[in-house]
Amino acid sequence: MKTRHEDRGVPNPGAPWNEVATGLWMGGHYWTDALGDGHPVVVGTEFGLVISLFSRPGHGPSPGVEHLVAEIPDGPLTAAQLHSVQQLAGAAARAVRAGRTVLVRCNAGYNRSGLVVAQALVELGWETTTAIKDIRKKRSPSALNNPLFAEYLATGLTVARLLVDLETLT
Repeated sequence: MKTRHEDRGVPNPGAPWNEVATGLWMGGHYWTDALGDGHPVVVGTEFGLVISLFSRPGHGPSPGVEHLVAEIPDGPLTAAQLHSVQQLAGAAARAVRAGRTVLVRCNAGYNRSGLVVAQALVELGWETTTAIKDIRKKRSPSALNNPLFAEYLATGLTVARLLVDLETLT
């Protein structure tokens, strides 16, 4: 199964999900094993909270698992979408502080999920650069390959939201 990430020269993830920090996991909706075979990722009851920035029918989670969905593009975000990212990251950070396991996922598990996970780590007290570095180390060097998302994080999501809002006024 060839995906749009492979078509752009970005390798598919080598695991359905990876733990970035204790209790905070990052994943997607497909992965490729060592033989190059693609597999769908179906979430059951492995996590106490699943945050989906992209959803696909039949990929879970199981009924009874808390599931927050806010589909956002893997491209420029509106102020409202950046606000959603902040709210989801806050929910993830609160859940991790409470000892729950959290999966944040998007299509491949690289950019949109990386944006939310990095912001959750910042809310948990991490430096932005450390959060991005650890996401790339623990999920994939291809994580957060969207330079705009890394720029949002470096700027700070609150400031980025204000700047995006100002751009729409001009």
